[in-house]
Amino acid sequence: MNNNILNVQVSDYPALFEIWSCAVKATHDFLEDKDFNFFSSKIISDYFPQVKMYKYILDKNIVGFMGVSDNQLEMLFIDPKYFGQGIGRTLIEFCINELAIYKVDVNEKNNGAVEFYLKMGFRVVSRQEVDGLGKPYPILNMKLKET
Repeated sequence: MNNNILNVQVSDYPALFEIWSCAVKATHDFLEDKDFNFFSSKIISDYFPQVKMYKYILDKNIVGFMGVSDNQLEMLFIDPKYFGQGIGRTLIEFCINELAIYKVDVNEKNNGAVEFYLKMGFRVVSRQEVDGLGKPYPILNMKLKET
């Protein structure tokens, strides 16, 4: 197990919310303000508690996190100040090797995330026209390629 990856505690939620907020603003330029506000109001109370969460620690600070459920990665967010430093790759490798995760759903318009997951060995297996709440954000269902 990677020593930088630890279980999330409820006391971490405010720091995770800040990372989520900054990361979404940096990567989800397609998201309407009203929807950003909607998700902001629910992320801590409704979404964080629904998944098993892990944080990535660097210099005693949380710089990224992910949430998983069953065999699926439900969320992965990195503080934009740390983009491109291998933290997402490390978290994905942890998911695959330690947690047997092989599925992820991604906003189709989040090109950086789609490219990242493709580079990590996932492939698109299906597409939904709307997200899980019926909002007009197409979702790509991805699975790890067979090896």
